[in-house]
Amino acid sequence: MGYPLRDRIALAVALVAPLVVALLLVPFRTSLASTNLALILVVVVVAVAAIGNRLAGALAALSSAVWFDFFLARPFERFAITDTNDIGTAVLLLAVGLAVSQLAARARRLHVVTMLDAGLLARIHDTAKLAQSTGSPDAVVDQVSRHLVEILGLRGCRFEYGSLLGHPARLEQDGSVVLDRKPWDLEERGWPQGEIELRAANNGHYVGRFMLRPTPGLVPSRQVRVVAVTLADDAGAALGTAGPVLDG
Repeated sequence: MGYPLRDRIALAVALVAPLVVALLLVPFRTSLASTNLALILVVVVVAVAAIGNRLAGALAALSSAVWFDFFLARPFERFAITDTNDIGTAVLLLAVGLAVSQLAARARRLHVVTMLDAGLLARIHDTAKLAQSTGSPDAVVDQVSRHLVEILGLRGCRFEYGSLLGHPARLEQDGSVVLDRKPWDLEERGWPQGEIELRAANNGHYVGRFMLRPTPGLVPSRQVRVVAVTLADDAGAALGTAGPVLDG
């Protein structure tokens, strides 16, 4: 499935930015201590890791160490270091760069997860509130359909009342997927072909199902899939027992 555009840009920056900064530091390489020059490159590593991923941060750390050796450590413009202090600085630059890139990437991931959690919880709360307050179950179904499209990145979603037809792949309560009653490795294989069934239940009885049309190559996390199941159950609760019970 390839890297997102943001991460691809970060990988390119990881290759280019340390070189550019090292070139900018060339006029100061005889007046500034090598440790100070290395610290400036560490800042570059942190910046790259913050906008990209761990791979981009690690690549920036390696690139910084290489260009520090070539441009900023004696003998200049050669891949050779004769001063033992500069050797230690280069090694520390690489080690510290790798460490801070991991920390920066982790901080970015935690921030994204926190924002994601807040958004998901808001959707669950809003849907549950609507299910309790509205006299129109169809309004809940429509809102859940919109939420499912957004959080799962679907191409489309529709709701079916009545009897179950066919045996499409099914999104289960735990966020897993089954096809022909067998587990489907979603993370490894992506979504199965065709529409995916997500059933809406009320007190254990199936009252309808959302038919999901996934976007190829886009697999949401299990956490998001479990939230999708919760939203479908909210729709089932709103529909109540008025609809026909579906056989599972």
